[in-house]
Amino acid sequence: MQKNENKLGTMSIPKLLFQVSFPIVISMFIQSMYNLVDSYYIGKINEEAFTAIAIAFPIQNIMIGIGVGTGVGMNSLISRYLGEKNFDRANKTAENGLTLALLYGLLLFILSRFLPRPFVAAQTTNENIINYGVDYLQIVMGLSIGVFTQIFLERTLQSTGRTVFTMLTQLIGAVLNIILDPIFIFGYFGLPAMGVRGAAVATVTGQIIGAICGAYFQGKFNPEITIKKLSLNPKIIKGIYIVGIPSMITITIQSFTIYVLNKMLSEISTSAIAALGAYFKVQSFVFMPIFGINNGLVPIIAYNYGAKNKERIIKSIKLAMITVTVMTLIVSGLIISFPREILKIFSASGKMLEIGIPMLRICALSYIFAGISIVGTSVFQAFGNGILALVDSILRQIVVLLPVAYIAVTYFTVNEIWWGYVIAEIGSVFFIAYFMNTFVRRKIEAI
Repeated sequence: MQKNENKLGTMSIPKLLFQVSFPIVISMFIQSMYNLVDSYYIGKINEEAFTAIAIAFPIQNIMIGIGVGTGVGMNSLISRYLGEKNFDRANKTAENGLTLALLYGLLLFILSRFLPRPFVAAQTTNENIINYGVDYLQIVMGLSIGVFTQIFLERTLQSTGRTVFTMLTQLIGAVLNIILDPIFIFGYFGLPAMGVRGAAVATVTGQIIGAICGAYFQGKFNPEITIKKLSLNPKIIKGIYIVGIPSMITITIQSFTIYVLNKMLSEISTSAIAALGAYFKVQSFVFMPIFGINNGLVPIIAYNYGAKNKERIIKSIKLAMITVTVMTLIVSGLIISFPREILKIFSASGKMLEIGIPMLRICALSYIFAGISIVGTSVFQAFGNGILALVDSILRQIVVLLPVAYIAVTYFTVNEIWWGYVIAEIGSVFFIAYFMNTFVRRKIEAI
């Protein structure tokens, strides 16, 4: 059956990037807002509870990395097949993606039975923090099938440009989470106060409902992708992970970096760990909209690469670069101007403010450069090369950030740790510029 040309290959680039990316930007903004609200309520319990969530973050980040990495590879592959008009292969890719999402949910359920306690205890000796962290991780890991399935369904919708349904999926899940947070944490409407466990229950409930909504939107409004069965095809899985594994490792490296930093900061105080946790909540708020632009950019580039449309690829990359640069400049200025007010969202103690204010101001400088790096690595992934994104992450976090942090903790003060982020992002810009001028240029010229 002949199918109409997808808008990814016909609509004007500014309008297309806006139309595809804007719903994702809004949905990711909502996601980052719910993370802030989640942290706000947990901070109201006490600083130990907030510190526990900061310690648990690397595991959550790895879970997201697995889901997003698989989704990025699947998204790139599906969009390319659609550009080539190979609809059967696109459907088979989606079927394999769903199977992988379900298997990951099962694996995390098993790991949730024995992994949380040793993981949290390796980063602190405070028994209250350990208990909070274990309670939280056992639930978010044990019921992670919701987040894996939700990410998968969002990516199938994104791969055909139907990002408004991605927005609705995330909106429904996030709003539900925000509503349930205070009810479950503090025990309203006759329910028992569950504390940190309540925050975890609210999170997984939102993810599961979001996944259910995504399944409805996929089946009802995305006719270009038809999922009939579960499937594990080695060739398709290899194609997904040629792009996806580097992305997964990239996020895993970030989780490893946070884990090591938490261990370093534990030698200073638990307030330092809490301050770092607050930084990552703020970072997610800053970067989620940028990731929204990227998630819209990847299918546009992949589709037009498959359709051999050089001009549309170049226009898309240039527009995305300009857009994220403007966004990061504005946000950096706001963070530099109001660090105390931002930290107060997390009920920061005096010690946490002492560490956190200079931290946010220094780290905000790195955001100016980070937007370019994020777009660049997404362009590499859209062309099917996730290795460059992986190398960029290794250079930034392992080669630069951790050595700077170790030197700062050993010979200077905690404030010098944060300059590692600025140095790393500046180096990343040079890396991205070089490979945009070599690898990406060759790919485009070969069309």
